[in-house]
Amino acid sequence: MLTTRKSLIVGIGGTTTPGSTTEAALRVALAAAEAEGVSTRLFDGSALAALPHFARGAIESSVVARELVEAVRLADGLIIASPGYHGSISGLVKNGIDYLEETAKDGRMYLDGLPVGLVVTAYGWQATGSTLAALRSIVHALRGWPTPLGAAIKAAPGLFSEGCCADPEATVQLEKVGRQVVEFARSRTPLVLATA
Repeated sequence: MLTTRKSLIVGIGGTTTPGSTTEAALRVALAAAEAEGVSTRLFDGSALAALPHFARGAIESSVVARELVEAVRLADGLIIASPGYHGSISGLVKNGIDYLEETAKDGRMYLDGLPVGLVVTAYGWQATGSTLAALRSIVHALRGWPTPLGAAIKAAPGLFSEGCCADPEATVQLEKVGRQVVEFARSRTPLVLATA
């Protein structure tokens, strides 16, 4: 008997501020992915803040760390969102990514072959560019495939409200990132699983 399962797209990102611009942007990208018929799972700023600093064995003391690593193991694609802090990714997001070291000995180590959409928010364009470049380098180091479009969003007061983005161009970028992750996940991952 054959059954199908939905692809899983995991979102990782945000800040320690609830409802931050970064988290809101990530939610828009994940919603666009979900609209394509996939399942999504979000590890937002509050989840990332609950993670101990990464070290060998730290996963044993953290339910959130175990859930994050397991979700990535099951994922068909990821979307990572970071604020641009001092020209690069935040320590909060980097610490979450560092937990992927737990997959180093898996059959699919790190992000090997996974499409990864990238979202950056910052108050200046320079920080969005350098942070996006840093995220791309990290994803390449983890053997992932950054999507062609990375969303660089200049933050401003009132940019997001009730899950919607007030800037049409930013909305297009975020939704395109979500759709590209799904498109590449479907082209690379068999969606039909054999069951007994």
